[in-house]
Amino acid sequence: MKKIKEKFMTAFTRTFDLPSEVTLKLPRITTIGSIHAYIENHQGLVIFSSTELLLKVHQGHVRIKGENFVLKTMIDKDILLEGNIKDVTFEKS
Repeated sequence: MKKIKEKFMTAFTRTFDLPSEVTLKLPRITTIGSIHAYIENHQGLVIFSSTELLLKVHQGHVRIKGENFVLKTMIDKDILLEGNIKDVTFEKS
């Protein structure tokens, strides 16, 4: 039943050209070079260190690895990360 709902929502989003991050509850990640990452629509901070950020998102996690990480802003479901970003990985659960 869950997969049918996801397929319907995906088709609905594409048909009406709606923003997928809103209708499918997907995270939106905006980077400025390799020094800033703005992550919207996450569901919780799991791990934060100077070299790693792990966020829970719909259907899994987003892992960002790098160096000298600093959380500049953390508001509700949005995070602004600053540092030397080397890798962004999506992990399905």
